[in-house]
Amino acid sequence: MDTAESNMRRATHDARRAAGEGERVQTLACDNLLAATSSRRVGDALSARFLRRMSPSRQSGFTLLELMIVISIIIILAIIVLPQYQKTVLQARESVLRDDLAQMRKLLDQYAADKGQLPQSLEDLSSSGYLREVPVDPITGQKDWNVVMGQDANSAEGGQGVVDVRSASGDLSSEGTPYSEW
Repeated sequence: MDTAESNMRRATHDARRAAGEGERVQTLACDNLLAATSSRRVGDALSARFLRRMSPSRQSGFTLLELMIVISIIIILAIIVLPQYQKTVLQARESVLRDDLAQMRKLLDQYAADKGQLPQSLEDLSSSGYLREVPVDPITGQKDWNVVMGQDANSAEGGQGVVDVRSASGDLSSEGTPYSEW
């Protein structure tokens, strides 16, 4: 056995080990072809072409199993985090609702003290400059506040006006009370 053929056999053995069992039939066919050729030039040319094909040409990437594992982990993390995120968003909306109700009630009192009568609607607060604009109810997402009309104690004619404002939402809060009773 000459040196070129022995080097070729060693190279095919290494390539077979690196490529895995899936290409075993192909490497055996190349071994048989090299054994049948007597010319060193043909053997050297074939060995160079074979080594180019079999060496690190295995494409790098992720297997389907690895991708499925990563996707499963991401889904599990999303399932764990999503309820906490929704709870945080609800708490933020409730906090904004409490603040908006407190501000509008305070402005109703200021309007009554300044003008000597209660406003007839929430738009009176914004048109008089007490509010820049009527805020959006953070629970319903609209400017659909329920106004409570009552007797104006400051009015000489015994008129009525807005005495309180509440959310138009019929949903229950995280505390278990309806938003419309806040």
